[in-house]
Amino acid sequence: MEGEFRIIESSYLLSAVSLEQCKKDSKKEIAFIGRSNVGKSSLINSLCNHRGLAMVSREPGKTRTINYFDIRSKYSYPGAGDREETRQEWYLVDLPGYGFAKTSHENRDAWSGFIADYAANSRDLALMCLLIDLRHPSLPIDKKAYAWLRSLGMPLQVIGTKSDKLGQSERQKNLQILAHEYPGDYPPLAYSALKHSNRDLLLQRIAGFICEGEEA
Repeated sequence: MEGEFRIIESSYLLSAVSLEQCKKDSKKEIAFIGRSNVGKSSLINSLCNHRGLAMVSREPGKTRTINYFDIRSKYSYPGAGDREETRQEWYLVDLPGYGFAKTSHENRDAWSGFIADYAANSRDLALMCLLIDLRHPSLPIDKKAYAWLRSLGMPLQVIGTKSDKLGQSERQKNLQILAHEYPGDYPPLAYSALKHSNRDLLLQRIAGFICEGEEA
């Protein structure tokens, strides 16, 4: 989309511990999933330009709930003037980080099943964003998560996080690895929550789903 898409308001809504508690009111959902300590909370705070919106845990894997954030956004159509804009209301969904160690095998299976239930059964899920630490682009656990998500047939955006921790040449090399090993519906992008790099690009990709079917 060529216009400007901005998040104008964001707030925490609820945490769900079962599929029955998940929202079912037909608002579109953009979900984020990734390995524990991948920087998911920091990315969400950066994307929404709301420091502290998603809590950054000092203990990876501590969050084991599906967290909903109420988002209000605005899309301004290119060259249409101030009056030609639309407003949207949707949910940003923060899924628990996978791969944490401090839990029993039984609890881990239940937790994994909970995420699977949401991903496979949420009727309003418009886009899944898979976050992968760009410093470690070929971890088996990420490949397993990718294969599972692709099997569900949902639109998928792969995001390489913590890109500011790499030099330019290594960043480009690892981004090419993501493109090769995790082919999605869109080219992968490198994101830095610290520098907000590629924030606008990710917002534009999200806008393609949130604003679909709208007319100025």
